[in-house]
Amino acid sequence: QVQLVESGGGLVQPGGSLRLSCAASGSIFSIYNMGWYRQAPGKQRELVARITSGLKTNYADSVKGRFTISRDNPKRTVYLQMNSLKPEDTAVYYCNAEGIAWGKGTQVTVSS
Repeated sequence: QVQLVESGGGLVQPGGSLRLSCAASGSIFSIYNMGWYRQAPGKQRELVARITSGLKTNYADSVKGRFTISRDNPKRTVYLQMNSLKPEDTAVYYCNAEGIAWGKGTQVTVSS
């Protein structure tokens, strides 16, 4: 059974940066495709970024050029580096092991 635990969320001013981490426990992490999703109040959960087991990445148009997803397989961790944050990035961010498990989420609030 895979468990995912997110960390790194918080309050940041517009234009600031945060790095989210998602630590996985359980089975072989390196074979999973991993993703970061977010859900703002009153909105549907949406894909932010995804990284495959072969290190291919894709991003939502709204975060391209600002966010970077990466993974460290020996540490069983996936990261989301978020730069130039905007108020509209405010949401709960969830880690996902595709078809396997979800984390409980971490709150990101961008506000002055």
